[in-house]
Amino acid sequence: MSGTPNRSRSIAGRVAIVTGAASGMGAATAKLFAAEGAKVAVTDLDLSACEAVAADCGEHSRAYALDVSEHDAIRRVVALVAEDFGGIDILVNNAGVSSFSPLDGADEYDAIWDRALAVMLTAHQRMVRAALPWLRQSDAARIVNIASTEGLGATPGDTPYVAAKTGVTGLTRGLAVDLGPEGITCNCICPGPIRTAMTDKVPDEHKEIFAKRRTALKRYGDPEEVAHITLSLVLPAASYITGAVIPVDGGLMARNA
Repeated sequence: MSGTPNRSRSIAGRVAIVTGAASGMGAATAKLFAAEGAKVAVTDLDLSACEAVAADCGEHSRAYALDVSEHDAIRRVVALVAEDFGGIDILVNNAGVSSFSPLDGADEYDAIWDRALAVMLTAHQRMVRAALPWLRQSDAARIVNIASTEGLGATPGDTPYVAAKTGVTGLTRGLAVDLGPEGITCNCICPGPIRTAMTDKVPDEHKEIFAKRRTALKRYGDPEEVAHITLSLVLPAASYITGAVIPVDGGLMARNA
């Protein structure tokens, strides 16, 4: 890529793929991108849930069933998105699974470990590689990987998730270096305590206690607050930020106690 860079602050007309977009941060991201004029591929395991989100996004969005742990499915769906929309400019790797499991307390630990890495790490690089032929044709190609503050620290009993999310931060830096010469940026967001389906099982009173004790803002975040940072990173104008790992955590990582 050469010439004067496009420093527009609009993603209108851009084609974006969002994984794990049937709910939570993925759905919020898809809806925000659509509101900003992007053409959005809403992907997740549950096609009907994706269709509901795509309907909220408007006529320029489409739903695709996708299990990101299946390599062939990734290649098929990414190619279909590119065919349907005429290219790919933005990839948001958001799909995730809860992977809490005590190290020595569950017979299924290995299966949980394998699933965590397959969905939240291996799938990210496979999505990138599948999308690369079209990202390389874009004049403002953007990749955002969604990790977690569990990739910057650790909670007891959460090793599979911690390992996967820590891997995402390293993958992001590696991709940034590999793809930087082509003008393709790759950044990583590390959400902290956010109100999503994954945290719904935590009682509200426990959320409040944790947030007041651990975060500077004294509250859980909303999915839309993460989506807005994702939007900032995929703007054509965000052309000189790559390899960044950005906590969106209400100040959780800033506090010592």
